[in-house]
Amino acid sequence: MKKALITGANKGIGFETARQLLQHGYFVYLGSRDRQRGEQAAGQLRAEGYSQVEALHLDVTDSTCIAAARQALGQRTAVLDVLINNAGISGGYPQPALETPLHTFREVFNTNVFGAIEVTQAFCDLLRESSAPRIVNVSSGLGSLTLQNDPRWRFYAVKGGVYPASKTALNAYTIALAYELRETHFKVNAVCPGYVDTDFTDHLGDSSPSEAAARVLQAALLGPEGPSGQFFGQEVGTDRNPW
Repeated sequence: MKKALITGANKGIGFETARQLLQHGYFVYLGSRDRQRGEQAAGQLRAEGYSQVEALHLDVTDSTCIAAARQALGQRTAVLDVLINNAGISGGYPQPALETPLHTFREVFNTNVFGAIEVTQAFCDLLRESSAPRIVNVSSGLGSLTLQNDPRWRFYAVKGGVYPASKTALNAYTIALAYELRETHFKVNAVCPGYVDTDFTDHLGDSSPSEAAARVLQAALLGPEGPSGQFFGQEVGTDRNPW
């Protein structure tokens, strides 16, 4: 049975992605910063009939917690097949580039960039034991420099000094990591799940968590001929909001 770890999985896109991976026969570890909420989320999935799920206390901004989570997971499995770096925060809007406090930049980058990097580095040894390891970094079209600089883009005016920049950095890391692992069986990609109806968007999104999770799964379930180092986003070339 293949195994997957999802960060920020106790609600929203992460939770729905877990449900869909379970439906594909995966054993899923729900990474959650809040231990109790993680256990509640796992309990909800078990109540729905999915037995192959466990909560894993994992705060991506806490190095000690990441190390403890890696040790705990290593005691449960010697192999990890999928890592989905889903945990993320927006930092709140508006985010004027000249006025947003530096501590907001640090807070957002700690979660969206450094957290994803540290988790990837911590769990990469387990991923290397898989015959088809997959890393999916949940990103955003707002991190696309091409789209952000195109006045024809529907959301050209949706600017922010913090959140978009954090996703741009995550995209750059995705490319570098994919290149570094190009001679292996790894597939490393970034995915924009869309403008999703979750707490993250104050439920203003026009896409459901189920639809968003399906987009993430496309990258998580790539076959051996699938691409690596790519950015997948439904909004590219469309009028979708790339949150």
